[in-house]
Amino acid sequence: MNKDMEVFEQLESGVRSYVRSFPTVFTKTKGYKMWNAEGEEYIDFFSGAGALNYGHNDDHMKQKLIEYITSDGITHSLDMASEAKAEFLTKFNDIILQPRNLDYRIMFPGPTGTNTVESALKLARKVTGRTDVISFTNGFHGMTIGSLSVTGNSMKRKGAGIPLQNVVTMPYDNYVNEQDSIDYLERFLEDSGSGVAIPAAMILETVQGEGGINAASFEWLKKVERVCKRWGILLIVDDVQAGIGRTGSFFSFEPAGIKPDIICLSKSLSGYGLPLAVTLIRPDIDKFSPGEHNGTFRGNNHAFITASAALDYWKDDQLEQNIHEKSEITLAFLNQLVEKYPALEGEVRGRGLMVGVACGADGLAGKIAAEAFQRGLIMETAGPNDEVFKLFPALNIDEAGLRQGLAIIEDSIKEVLR
Repeated sequence: MNKDMEVFEQLESGVRSYVRSFPTVFTKTKGYKMWNAEGEEYIDFFSGAGALNYGHNDDHMKQKLIEYITSDGITHSLDMASEAKAEFLTKFNDIILQPRNLDYRIMFPGPTGTNTVESALKLARKVTGRTDVISFTNGFHGMTIGSLSVTGNSMKRKGAGIPLQNVVTMPYDNYVNEQDSIDYLERFLEDSGSGVAIPAAMILETVQGEGGINAASFEWLKKVERVCKRWGILLIVDDVQAGIGRTGSFFSFEPAGIKPDIICLSKSLSGYGLPLAVTLIRPDIDKFSPGEHNGTFRGNNHAFITASAALDYWKDDQLEQNIHEKSEITLAFLNQLVEKYPALEGEVRGRGLMVGVACGADGLAGKIAAEAFQRGLIMETAGPNDEVFKLFPALNIDEAGLRQGLAIIEDSIKEVLR
């Protein structure tokens, strides 16, 4: 074992995971690159599992944060008023919500993705007076008990140690190819003998990240919205991983033309990797009493500062155009890989720069990701059996860096299949 890694082996809990996939001590990051203690350079196609969509140590955000810290700006404020929070609320409304004709109240539920999901589930049950929630196969929504109850992965569910209840799982788009999953869903709601009560909410990801980069069609998403409206069910879109530009638009659901009742955001919301989450709530269902849902770290002012700076990149369409261009390059390359290497038994999945290749052979994706790490590229796997190697490059990566990373993936495939 590498001597530098001994401290983690000896002192850190066995639950650690990413350090096992990337067994080196990182010391510096910039843009789409990371360096370890030996000075070895890595291209980052992981981006903090979607928490670093703008890359590492963005200069604009860093400068704003340094200025704020050196001026003794308030760090921790729970949900008290602060200038940093006021700026974020105003800019988010002016730059993101109003231009998209979206009207939401902004709730700060706590600093992580699972916090925003928990608040969404609680609110939906409070507003409707109903208990059950419908989730979808292969969905992932977090690791606390409520969020875990709407998560599909059996290994993660087992970690709860208790029964996870009050949730009905329905098939996601294309889960069963021969059957329209919406017809199946509606049959359950209509049939008084199905055992499925009308739920408080449905929760979904428009592109399932941990579940295997499964992208729902826009038509399927529209049908889900119509079903929810017909039955008075609240639609929760978990945009924690697929949002903030990862699929090409700020919100992943924009191209589908739907308007969820509740939206969950976190990960890249702060832009800089600092913990921050919001729950966007349709104003007429903003029914929590003061303090009914709270959290000590929901007032992370350093994250408000960098999040406000990150919103500057959404004042025009330049970032979206860059994502579109890089997505076209990436998808063309992956489709070519699948055709060129039939032994992969590959299927290209995803949307925007949230893409991957599902490999038919057992364990192949993991071997490719491990080989890529040895060659200087960081990427992870996804799916119920880790059968997908997953590409999450920085949204602002330059073309040379993108193509260099893609070339490493192809070299890794050649080596693994050799």
